[in-house]
Amino acid sequence: MLRKIGRLFVIKTRFEAFLIVYALALGSTARGAAYLERFPGFGGYLLFLATTGAVFLAGAKMLDCIRLEKEVAELKAATSSPSLSHDPSGRSAD
Repeated sequence: MLRKIGRLFVIKTRFEAFLIVYALALGSTARGAAYLERFPGFGGYLLFLATTGAVFLAGAKMLDCIRLEKEVAELKAATSSPSLSHDPSGRSAD
């Protein structure tokens, strides 16, 4: 039962990743605006930049991981298919 619930929190597609990045960006800009009110001037701008920069880094990591997982799955499917198997000694199966 916990596995079924856990699968709901797995990011499977790029679209899901972009939705999560969008949600993170909304929260990040709201937090950045609060920093600008609390710390006016250069310090506030640096904190705002840090909050938005963290979203860019997290988004890039998510997108890279999705691409990597897709490539690994394709590689596993290609290596496990019986049509591509051959004898390691180099002899034909005739």
